Amino acid sequence: MKTIEASELILNPDGSIYHLKLKPEQLADDIIVVGDPGRVKMVSAHFDEIIHEVQNREFFTHTGLYKGKPISVISTGIGTDNIDIVLNELDALANIDLEKRVPKSEHRSLNIVRIGTSGGLQEDLHVDSFLMSEQSIGFDGMLNFYAKRNEVALLDVEKAFKAHMNWNPILNNPYIVKASDKLMTQIGEGLTRGITISAPGFYGPQGRVLRLDLQVADMNEQLRAFRYEGKKITNYEMESSALYGLCNMLGHEALTICVIIANRYNKQYSKDYHPAVEKLIKLVLSRL
Repeated sequence: MKTIEASELILNPDGSIYHLKLKPEQLADDIIVVGDPGRVKMVSAHFDEIIHEVQNREFFTHTGLYKGKPISVISTGIGTDNIDIVLNELDALANIDLEKRVPKSEHRSLNIVRIGTSGGLQEDLHVDSFLMSEQSIGFDGMLNFYAKRNEVALLDVEKAFKAHMNWNPILNNPYIVKASDKLMTQIGEGLTRGITISAPGFYGPQGRVLRLDLQVADMNEQLRAFRYEGKKITNYEMESSALYGLCNMLGHEALTICVIIANRYNKQYSKDYHPAVEKLIKLVLSRL
């Protein structure tokens, strides 16, 4: 078995993985990921106890027990580029012998649930409501760098989406990946489902205009009108496509549930979304 070189699998002097600064024994099988480092404490405040507390850059990790069950909560920061770092390093912690620098013979599967905030695109998505992303469309192009991209992407949906949008080739080629059926069944009862756009930015890539005109001026109207087998595009966020794609390729389970804090169609913004985030945290913990 080929050894992974030090330049490719980078470890810190204490043997922890480079960015997350975690060691394998500090990671639970059930993981909640959040973008905002401050949201880590909102989750771990519900733990019976915190066993490991690690911080490096924007990556904060608390691993502890919730009703006796080990759970890790990790902040990823914003964007699919950060998800590429977090997911590859989580998988390395689970499935690579860091001392020998070779993949382990037995695969360890992680359950990863993202709790986030999002902007709704459809009129009926009320602020402070919850949205479960059953599929995610990546505008970022990150998954296109991996050889198994077409094995995990929903190619029929991708083809229909690009035709509907008359996709501009100057933009990244979109990819579409589905959430974990296991986690949708386990956690998703009673939740609104939809197709989520993962954008590589907050302004132009989500159709916001401040002082710069857009490459596709009516993009949000086109997105709202897309339908495939009864499913519609419901919201924007910035991480789920990479989360779903990498987890599908690496053999992990992934799901995103967001609080809708803005409705882009109605031009509404939540007066205070923090209570809704707290409610979502409690729901995910109780079902995870």
